[in-house]
This record gives sequence, structure tokens and C-alpha cells, in this order.
Amino acid sequence: MPPKDNRLTFEQNFVCGGNAGVICRTVCSPLDVVKTLQQVGTADTRGTGMIGTFVNQYKNEGIRAFWKGNLIACMRGFPYYATQFAVYEKTKLALMGDSGRISPPKSAFAGAFGGVIAVVLTYPMDMVKTRLTTQHTDKSTAKYRGIAHAFRLIAKEEGAIALYKGMGTSILGVIPFAGATFMAYEILETMWGKPKSKLSPLQNFIDGCLAGAFAQTISFPFDTVRKKLQAQSKHISGGGGVDVEFTGMVDGFVQTVKVHGIAGLWKGTTANLVKVMPYAGIMFMSFEATKRVFLYTNGYTTSWYKSIPKEGIDQGMRPDELKEYLRKQAQ
Repeated sequence: MPPKDNRLTFEQNFVCGGNAGVICRTVCSPLDVVKTLQQVGTADTRGTGMIGTFVNQYKNEGIRAFWKGNLIACMRGFPYYATQFAVYEKTKLALMGDSGRISPPKSAFAGAFGGVIAVVLTYPMDMVKTRLTTQHTDKSTAKYRGIAHAFRLIAKEEGAIALYKGMGTSILGVIPFAGATFMAYEILETMWGKPKSKLSPLQNFIDGCLAGAFAQTISFPFDTVRKKLQAQSKHISGGGGVDVEFTGMVDGFVQTVKVHGIAGLWKGTTANLVKVMPYAGIMFMSFEATKRVFLYTNGYTTSWYKSIPKEGIDQGMRPDELKEYLRKQAQ
């Protein structure tokens, strides 16, 4: 294996990240819905815990309620994770030394940089997803009839700038979250004593679970306030179901602590930990699995599910160099 792994193009890393995002979001959607409802503080979550919220949500809205907002979550998740992973991989290659290793601070910077770029590009979809998640599924009482209608109505009633409510908090939150996630993931790789491309799916899953749990604990308060900012609206009955009144990001922190105590900033963290660990595990496992497919189609390996190098192929070649090499070999 070459010190720097250049065997995938930026576009291929983009697809790998997007694919990973869609898979993990769909699988973990029920946990994401419960976490969001708890963070916002809707009526179904007050005075109850994670299990109680699950039960109330099922009783009141049925099983399909656990996939509320999943379509837009995937529509946002694909470009978000595609951008995050592609930018991370590109930045990591630029920052790592000739040995092919990257220091924890540099991997944290690369992860944070990828996360910030992804947030800025996809934030309006995340905002609409929160509104769709927190409204009731009953069409007779739901304010928004779908994704496109939600975009139009929010822009009409609250102004286009409303689609970016809470983005500052998101950026502040994604810096420690994405930075810590990718830093931990790189550190955990060294503990196995072999590169990620040679780890089994289970090993990649374990690394992702641990990295996600570590990162979410650090950044969760920012996510809580962001959800409240997104859900809050004077144009929705009950103010969007938010359990505190506030005027902005800083006031959101202050009022949440005043009403619920410091622990209120971690309200919903149990559901989020239960979600984030398999979520991050599935995400990284899916990312590495999709990379293996591209390594095979690019001509580097003998199988789309194993990382066995193809005999006689220089693994240090870039994809365009390998393509030209194989073309000449075929002549």
C-alpha cells in the first residue's frame, strides 16, 4: 500500500460519502425522529423519556411517523455526507506527511473543514426536515403538505432567511462534532495495526460507533439549540412545539438552562447516543464498502468486497494513470 492512498477520485469519494449518508439515515430514522422531538420539547415528549416518546409517537401517529422527514433527510444527507467525506479525504491527503500518516489535530481540522462546507451547502434542507419531523402526520392538522410546499411557505411567511435559522449554531456544533469524529476514527484505525481498507466491515462498524459516541457527547448542546431554533415559528400553532421562548442562539442556550438546567442541553442525548453509535458505525462501514467497489472497478483489486491487490498493479498509481497503463497493456 502506498503512503498516500490516491486510488479514488474526488468524485468517487463524493459518491461513497453520499451513499453512506443515505443508508445510515434511513436505517436510523426512528431514533432521529425521537431525538428531534425530545430536543424541540414537543407535547408528546414532556415528562417522559426516550421509550415513552417512542410509545407516544406510535400511539398518536402510527409506525410511519418514525420516518417523517426521511425523504428530505436523504435528499440533504446525500450531498451533505458526499461533500463532507470528499472534502475530508482531499484535505487529509494535502495535510498528511510523506509517511501517509496524519496527526490527530490535522485529521480534526480536515473533518471540521469538511463538515462546515457540507453544512453551508445543505442547511436549508435540514431546516425543512426539522419542520416536517415536528409537525403531526395527520394531514388535516399538518401545516406543510410536503417538501416543496414547506420551502415555499416558510420563504413566503418568514422570508428566505428563515431557511438558515440556526445555521450559525450548526457551524459551531459541526466543528467539534465532525472534527472529533474523524480524529477518533483515524486514531482507532491505528489500534488495529492495519489501514482501513484492510479492516473487516465489523471493525469499521466498531470504529464508527466509538468515534460517533465520543463526538456527539461533545457537540450535543449545539444540536439541541439548533433544533429549537429551526422548529420555533410564530406562524405555527404553539410556536412549533418548542418548550422555551428565546430570541436567538445565545438566548436559546440561556433559556434552556434557565428552564431545564444544564442537563436540558443534553435532553434527548440517550436517544441520540443510541442512534449515533449505530448511525456512525453504519456510515463508516458503508463508506468503506463503497470504496471497495470503486477500487475494484478502477482495477486495483481482485474483488468488489475484499481488498486483495491485483497482481502486477502499482497501488501508488492514480486512477487516470492506471487507466492509461491498462490501455497500453491491452494494445
